[in-house]
Order: sequence, then C-alpha cells, then structure tokens
Amino acid sequence: MAALSGCGGEAAAEKEAVAESKPEQESGFARYADDAAVSEASLKAAVAPFFEDPALAETRAVVILHGGILIAERYAPGYTPDTPLISWSMAKTVTGTLIGLMIADGRLALDQPAPVEEWQTPGDARRNITIRHLLHMASGLDHTEMPDAEGNPPIYAVDTTRLLFLPEGRENVARYAETRTLEAQPGEKFEYSTATSHILVDIMTRTLTDSKDPDIRREAMLRFAKGRLFDPLGMESAVPEFDRNGTMLGGSMIHATARDWAKLGEFLRNNGSVKGAQLLPTSWTRFMRTSSELDAAYGGHLWINKPRPEGRNQVLFPGKAPDDVFAMLGHLGQQVVVSPQHKMVIVRLGMTPDSDLGPINDQIAKVINSFPKSK
Repeated sequence: MAALSGCGGEAAAEKEAVAESKPEQESGFARYADDAAVSEASLKAAVAPFFEDPALAETRAVVILHGGILIAERYAPGYTPDTPLISWSMAKTVTGTLIGLMIADGRLALDQPAPVEEWQTPGDARRNITIRHLLHMASGLDHTEMPDAEGNPPIYAVDTTRLLFLPEGRENVARYAETRTLEAQPGEKFEYSTATSHILVDIMTRTLTDSKDPDIRREAMLRFAKGRLFDPLGMESAVPEFDRNGTMLGGSMIHATARDWAKLGEFLRNNGSVKGAQLLPTSWTRFMRTSSELDAAYGGHLWINKPRPEGRNQVLFPGKAPDDVFAMLGHLGQQVVVSPQHKMVIVRLGMTPDSDLGPINDQIAKVINSFPKSK
C-alpha cells in the first residue's frame, strides 16, 4: 500500500511502504511494513495487545507512522481505514492549532484580553482573561468538566453534560461557557474544561464574521478550518460538528479516520510543516508543546509526557518514555501520541473507560521504546 499522501512526502509516496498481512484471528483489516526500522513480526507483536489483551479493553483502530511513513495499521471488525471516528477532546488540539493560524495571520494575539463581549462591562474581572489563559486552561472561570473522586457534583450537573446533552448548554455552547462567573483570578488556577475550548472557537468565529446567523457562522468557521488545516494536510475525512448557533464543537466533536488523525500528529511533529510548506510558525508549535505554569503536563491545548502536580490524575507515561513526547487525548482512550526523538506518531482509537487507560499507556510506551531514537 502506498504511503499516505501528506505523511511521507513525495519520496515515500513513490514506493509501496506497507505490505498487506494475512488476516489475523478475529481481527479486521491489518497491514504492516516489511521494511520498517523493526521487523514485521515485531510490529505485529507490538500492535496485537491493543486488540487481543482484555486489559486494554476495546480498541477500534491503531495506526503507526515512523519518519512520516505508515508502517502499521490494524482495525477491529466493523472498522476500516475509511471509518471516521470521534475525537472527543482530541478536538481541543485542532482548536489550539487553528488559533495559532489566526494569531500568525495577525487577527488575534496570544496575550491580548480575550475579545468576549460578555466580559467587557467596566469592573468585570473577566476582562483580564487572555487567549493564553484560555489555551492553558487557566481562565479562572467556574467550569466543572467531570465529577470529583467522591462523585460531586453529580454527572448531570457538570458542564460537559450540559454542553453535550442538555438544552441549557447544547443550544449555544459559547453563551453557556462565556456567562460563567470567575472562581479564581485569571492565571491562578488550572481547570481542564471543554467549555474553555468552545470560547476559543467562538472568538475565532466572531473574528471571521460579524454575522449572528448560525449558517453564516458555521460556513465561515468550516471554510477556515478546511482551507487552512484540513485540506492542506489531506484530512479529507475530517468533519466537525456545530451547535445550533453555528459554533464548532472544537472541544469535543470532530470526526476523522485514524489515518487522518495521524496526519495531524505528523504535522505537529514536523513543527507545523507539510510537504515542505511551513503552514504554522514553529514558534507556535513550540508554545503548544511547552508546559504551562500551572501544570507541567499541559501545554497549549496539548498534553505533554511530564508528571502532573500532586492530586491530579496522571496522563501518558512520564518516566517510561522521553518527556518531550506529546499527545492529543480524548475521552474513552482516543489518543494521538507523538515522540519527536523516535520520529513516531501512534494513533489509538477505541472505547476504554478513562479510569482503565494505564495498560494502554504502558503499551504505547513499549511501542515507542521498541524503535531507535533519531540521531
């Protein structure tokens, strides 16, 4: 199978980089390279646990790129390379990338007060929230993503549920998110929040159009996302969802194939370039991949392989792989993990409870460490 367009460059596209494997027991479509940095047998052994080890729960797709070339992919029965799969919170990294493009255009600035009309009343401390605060999940707004360890507040009362399923939030996600009051001063508290990403999308949309017509808002944001990111990267399958107000659900709902999610990971690994074209300033990808002040494991809408402050759930696998590994992460184990030192992008998509992701993270770390580091 020819290397993916946009992942391996012209030279890779000229050769058959991946050889089709024989069907594996109770598996769906699978292919592995016979000329990768590790053997075909090793690739199969590295991918197999995602689908065959019960501890790793339900994996639907795995795609591995090495040096931009697709070297392994496997899908569960019922899923194929053409099956779009939901991002959940991986969409936040799409939003962070699009914000970077808009800042590169000079339309927005990282440290400007966020241009949200709701916050502009004299004396409103929300006027001090910057775009940097929003990207670092440090706005100080009273957002609650999920219940705590004791189950408080109940799941039906958290912002994520209201934004996705209840009329008070889902009809106009930006209005719901932007009307929340402060619980801390901007820049003083880390609060991971899907609502925050929706605010960023609303800022971008209003920068693109003054119209309040939902259809015009939707078209303006979709045109920008496709024209500046999805189309140049060859992410033809990427389809974002929108609320009834025309705001893209850039915190939780973008659909794309595993191969197309890999293209976004490869784009970020290459510091915002594709096929030799620098679409995104390297300074922006450096910002996204740099730890924020309040959580070393979180950058600019991107997770980093570093320990989190005490009391916060650990993500990725610090100490088991390089600390410059970064990742797009989503609910139920959606992952695009990038190791710059190994020139690798690993996509794992499926449906695993967030509390049971340890074995999946361990297996991804094992796959990374089975490859040589770049010299």
